[in-house]
Amino acid sequence: MSVERGGILAALVLLVAAGCSRNEPRETVLAEAYVGPSTLRLRQDLTSPTADGPTLRHGEKVEIIGRRRIFVRVRTARGERGWVLMRQLLSPRQMEDLNRLAERAARMWSHGVATVYDPLNVHTEPNRQAPSFYQIQPGEHVHVVAQRLAPRVPYQNPALLPPPSRPASRAARRRKEEKLLVPMPPAPKPPPNWLELSHATPEELAQRRPPKPTPVDTWALVRLPNGRAGWVLARALRMEIPDEVAQYSEGHRITSYFSVGQVRDGDQIKHNWLWTTISPGDYPYDFDSFRYFVWNVRRHRYETAYVQRRLKGYFPVKVHPVEVTLGGRKQTWPGFSVILEGEDGVRYRHTYAYQVYLVRLVSKTPWQPEGPEEEWAALAAPVGTDRQLAVQ
Repeated sequence: MSVERGGILAALVLLVAAGCSRNEPRETVLAEAYVGPSTLRLRQDLTSPTADGPTLRHGEKVEIIGRRRIFVRVRTARGERGWVLMRQLLSPRQMEDLNRLAERAARMWSHGVATVYDPLNVHTEPNRQAPSFYQIQPGEHVHVVAQRLAPRVPYQNPALLPPPSRPASRAARRRKEEKLLVPMPPAPKPPPNWLELSHATPEELAQRRPPKPTPVDTWALVRLPNGRAGWVLARALRMEIPDEVAQYSEGHRITSYFSVGQVRDGDQIKHNWLWTTISPGDYPYDFDSFRYFVWNVRRHRYETAYVQRRLKGYFPVKVHPVEVTLGGRKQTWPGFSVILEGEDGVRYRHTYAYQVYLVRLVSKTPWQPEGPEEEWAALAAPVGTDRQLAVQ
């Protein structure tokens, strides 16, 4: 008898539990998003003074299940829930663009290794207000693969959630009110001499001030140690060329550098260097000078073997063997090539070959990009044009 009574009680408990589970409200998934920062800690409750929930990693997928003003409530794949600022999340389109940016940067030519003096944020787009997903630490090395000039304008973050729909009653009431409104009278016609009135006198034109130019920033696309890629302010980078060479920059910013040979001086190994630099400021090109340094074994110092200034140069700069014809015979010399803009506004690829102090211009041909990555790296468009380094 007691066994039967125990079975009946167990069945009643199961029925009650099932009824309660059916009454629990289901969480509606409003949208999907991805964690933007390198680490992001959830808030268990919006009243908490600090984030006290689980920690999520960059790129982790979450579901948005609630919203309160600038905060959203998310649910992870592990079932963890919490609140975060909406601007700390990336939309699926932003995450897709970031992945494609990393794939493209992985195939691009490196223009040198750089580090930073202070922690530096890496952004998804060349904009100070764009989401930051990584922070370069002092002593950490990244590869510089491209540059671009971008206007300093407010960043428009893509909407993660669709705009709230207005109640049908409000929309119906507005349509009813519009029907009751008296139509506006037609606008008055302009006077017959409106063209003459629109002309300003020379004194009035002289008093008019030109609009202030939009400030710009030079951004560098860097390849990170974890395989990702993003944008940083170029002037915050320090190229890792030895100080005994960097001291000759004369206050100009080094934009790229390459080792182009080795020399033994006693028990030391010294490198010959090729670098590009640019004058202080922001310009719609990547460098305005390049120089080839040679280590003098007798004087134990670096000397300039070749230099060109007052240029408009573009990435990529490449170091590669060059075929040279001497006395009717073909020889292979070490060399490099740079893309320079001519006086006619056309870009040309200048190819040089060198033997220690001897540097020769081998060819000058109209520049044709070798693949989409090279075209993308060399596209440093002036501000205000439609040629932008956006993710295609």
